[in-house]
Amino acid sequence: MGDVALILGIRPDVIRASKIIKLIDEFDELELDFIWSGQHYSENMKDVFFNQLNVRKPDYEFDIDGKSDADIVSSTITSLYEHFKDHRYKAVIFLGDTNTVMGSIAAAQHNIPIIHIEGCMRSYDWRMPEEKYRTIIDHLSDRIYAYLDSYKEQGINEGIGESRITVTGNPIVDIIFENRHLFIQGADLVEESINTIVKTEDYVVATCHRRENILDGDSLNSIVSLINSVEDRIIFPMGYKTQEQLSKLQMDLSENVHVVDPIGYIEFMYLIENSKYVISDSGTVIEEACILEIPSIQMRKSTERPEVYDVGASVKFDPTRKNDNKKIVSEVIKLVGTKWDNPFGDGTASEKIAQDIKSMYLEDSFHGHDRKDYPFNTDRSYMS
Repeated sequence: MGDVALILGIRPDVIRASKIIKLIDEFDELELDFIWSGQHYSENMKDVFFNQLNVRKPDYEFDIDGKSDADIVSSTITSLYEHFKDHRYKAVIFLGDTNTVMGSIAAAQHNIPIIHIEGCMRSYDWRMPEEKYRTIIDHLSDRIYAYLDSYKEQGINEGIGESRITVTGNPIVDIIFENRHLFIQGADLVEESINTIVKTEDYVVATCHRRENILDGDSLNSIVSLINSVEDRIIFPMGYKTQEQLSKLQMDLSENVHVVDPIGYIEFMYLIENSKYVISDSGTVIEEACILEIPSIQMRKSTERPEVYDVGASVKFDPTRKNDNKKIVSEVIKLVGTKWDNPFGDGTASEKIAQDIKSMYLEDSFHGHDRKDYPFNTDRSYMS
């Protein structure tokens, strides 16, 4: 049994955690159990991401089942609760803000300290399931790794003790810096029709997966209208739920839109790096484009990553209201070829996180919910 466990459940989190896993595995003093919740279940795509990023296979894999968020969350909590009965870890690590992080409730029920990577990000948009999840896990966590000072400030404003939050930078920067030389290999992995577009045309990369976008007919129609207003060729790696919704609602994309099934990390980064700009509702994709200095249109009413607007890397498109699509496309085209400062860190986040976890393990200092850790007086609760 490992000393500390890391629980992941979706492919983007594998990308973000890949170097952290390798660094912790190098420590002789600490053994890491890697647990895969199974929230993103696609054996082929899961293994593609593990293999391309040279991430070892999980020590434990759960068969999380369910069609709704409630099903997935309850199954995750139950599975981890049973696992923790026999595996009394010194601490458990979660990353991000998806259904999987609700497994932190199981850890809390066993009084196992919780570490949250990607803490204190806020959109202040309660429509998003992720906003609820990240708020809950941050308040349960004993240690929070916030990517930016502004995120830490958001946590402090909610009453989370400053001592529980450490600013590290964003590990997605580390992964891009270290793997960028591999992106050219995507040319050998994508289908030939895509390669022809990459080599001969200006093109745009599009993605769309957020539930508030694809499950709301008006929002999805607004997104289709935006995409159909683009004159350049579009390469659209499309998730199966999005494909299902477009078919169900009989929404058609223009002939210049080349739809493909989901692809691996290296192929996708090859497409982004060579694109004119990106259209997406994915926070991770918008981050990646920003780091690679590729402009983007962010298709969201609100975002927990406003930094892309601050540095002039992205244009906002709100699917919930009427937009001037031509104006928005014109605005993003103006950003093509411009430069901006990367707001997400210097490429050392994974090292900072891994070293801090090692230090806490050696010092047996994972617990962060003692009375002294609260930023206010607790005497009344203890009648002292």
